[in-house]
Amino acid sequence: MTATAPASSEIDADAVRAQVEAFCDRNWDPDLTVEQWWHLLAGAGYSHPMLPESAGGLGYGMDQFALVSLVLAERGVLGPPGGLGRMLAAPTIAFHGTPAQVDRYVPEILDGRVGWCQLFSEPNAGSDLASLQCRAERDGDEWVITGQKVWTSGGQVADMGMLLARTDPDQPKHAGISWFAFDMDQPGVEVRPLTEMTGRALFNEVFIDEARVADSALIGGLNNGWRVGNTTLMVERASLGSSGRKPMELIPGPKGGVLDSRVGDFVDRSAGATMSGVPPLGVDMWWWLVDMARKNGSVASRVLRDDLMRLYGLIEINRLSIQRAKGGSSSAAAPNIAKLTMSELNRSFRDIGMRVVGADGMLMGESDGQSGGHIAEVALFSPAPSIYGGTDQVQRNIIGERVLGLPREPGPPRDTPFSQLPKN
Repeated sequence: MTATAPASSEIDADAVRAQVEAFCDRNWDPDLTVEQWWHLLAGAGYSHPMLPESAGGLGYGMDQFALVSLVLAERGVLGPPGGLGRMLAAPTIAFHGTPAQVDRYVPEILDGRVGWCQLFSEPNAGSDLASLQCRAERDGDEWVITGQKVWTSGGQVADMGMLLARTDPDQPKHAGISWFAFDMDQPGVEVRPLTEMTGRALFNEVFIDEARVADSALIGGLNNGWRVGNTTLMVERASLGSSGRKPMELIPGPKGGVLDSRVGDFVDRSAGATMSGVPPLGVDMWWWLVDMARKNGSVASRVLRDDLMRLYGLIEINRLSIQRAKGGSSSAAAPNIAKLTMSELNRSFRDIGMRVVGADGMLMGESDGQSGGHIAEVALFSPAPSIYGGTDQVQRNIIGERVLGLPREPGPPRDTPFSQLPKN
């Protein structure tokens, strides 16, 4: 089997569709292992087509990227590796890393050999991330890391982490931070899962006690981590806010436990299937709700039909806004607005879903009730998106201060050294 795809981004939608369909015809075999299939996707540039060719992508725009995902979903094949490596680490390293760093880290992300997590938030540095206190101290060609991180999605199955640490406490708090590619499998790193009310453990605490990271793993330059981290956050907000039909994703890396599994065993999913406890809300889930409302008769309610159409409109507006943002023709607040829209989508799917299924919305088991527990999971998970990735309040502050030009909240001068700022 071969895995080839054109490298030009100057092609129309019909050409992209034809190329992805031809790729699937040539290469899809349900008896392949997950690792083999991901290797083929990565080799064709379809793991992350928006990355530049030098980083294993195709240089596609958002429209073409979304079309690749749509065609893979329509063909019923497994999608590229899930998780934060492909979503956040690969684009960040592709943009800020040296060619050697791109070659070192990105290929093993795109073909699923390595899973990543995000080591940003701390107990006293969530909404005000620049207040982070995890420290990195130079020791020859290495840095010694000590500190605590929290709300680390997928930390228990990650091989690597995107680590923000303070490398110079005598600089202003935004200036003395660096971004590292951090090895999670080493002495001095302890991951403690945090069980949510869904019963899952998507988030974790991570305790780091004199762990080490090579200086060659410092991405974007010393004390430039705030700029690099903002790239990560911008991609995160846009990705969290995006919608549209996507293929099934699985957890990458050896800890995900699927690399040697038969790929065909994972492609039969319902619209309510989840990965790592995050309900995949989008147009597929909307149609699933509509079909359920038709079956149980709740669609007879004019109010419910109005709300279903309002939800569909929100899904479409969000999809089109994301495409416009990725095309560079929208406001600087587009990623923040997308993040706020995602929070609203979760609340809307929760509320409308509960009205469709009624009392069955209290059942969590996959064999329970008409929804198989999916609506209950959406309901229990729904508060999380308004908190993680920057709270809704933080997004509104960013829009107000950086886009609308409203006054900043009072505080110490921005050039105050971090070591002189009041803590906690």
